[in-house]
Amino acid sequence: MNVHVWSVPMTTRFRGITVREGVLIEVDGGWGEFSPFVEYDDPTAAPWLACALEAARGAWPVPVRDQVAVNVTVPAVDPERAHAIVASSGCATAKVKVAEPGQALAEDQARLEAVRDALGPQGRLRIDVNGLWSVEEALAAIPVLDRAAGGLEYVEQPCAAVEELALVRRRVAVPIAADESIRRAADPYRVRELEAADVAVLKVQPLGGVQACLRIAEDIGLPVVVSSALESSVGLAAGVALAAALPELPYACGLATAALLRSDVVTEPLLPVGGMLPVASPIRQRPERLLDSRPAPERVAWWDDRVRRVSGLLD
Repeated sequence: MNVHVWSVPMTTRFRGITVREGVLIEVDGGWGEFSPFVEYDDPTAAPWLACALEAARGAWPVPVRDQVAVNVTVPAVDPERAHAIVASSGCATAKVKVAEPGQALAEDQARLEAVRDALGPQGRLRIDVNGLWSVEEALAAIPVLDRAAGGLEYVEQPCAAVEELALVRRRVAVPIAADESIRRAADPYRVRELEAADVAVLKVQPLGGVQACLRIAEDIGLPVVVSSALESSVGLAAGVALAAALPELPYACGLATAALLRSDVVTEPLLPVGGMLPVASPIRQRPERLLDSRPAPERVAWWDDRVRRVSGLLD
């Protein structure tokens, strides 16, 4: 196993970060990505490494479709910037970040109104809260933002706890999607047992790879949206492989996030055309721009040590 560390600036501050870092894992000519966020501990990062090794070994299922519909992701930016991001994306679905710390609900309203204007009346609009509301805040905000959006497709992770999701779902008309309540939960099936969500958001790295996600999708009994974890195009290819293998894919997926990076580790990033991503094969050649994204030596040493530690958890 060979380890190649990369670092790429973000186009916009997103999830509190301005630079995305990670590792490409090379095994017998195949490549996978290991890019857990820096604050995650080693046990949390272990499934991310399992996913990278699965990809590098080419252990993906046969696809049932040759392209995947995707949404454009809109960070917590001003309305003018939000409108421009959506208008230039070519996507018919937008996911908009809301509840950004330090911002008011009125700013979320204005952003959603701008996105709806850019999408047009037929476009689909969803919001992502990242678990930042209390139950009371969610019950107050969701109807307001539903009106501002001209109708929301769903609200992703309005509250942190799965029990809170269940309470909110029973008291609002907008469908609820679970993300963190699946990928960061000791028991991802609590969402099913508590009837806490209408949609399951699956992220392939945090859940341990494509095959692991397919098992969860089959068992959880909910429509699935495949979303990214802000990967490079190497990591995104694994998400596309999952989306391509699902028997049903009723929603656009959150896999168009290469646009949030200023550069990539490949010369032809996975960017949508007409709101669609092509289904990628496992990467069997060296990513062409890897050396362009190499970080400072101390960051390389930090990631090398992290891979060593996490690898020990998989042995």
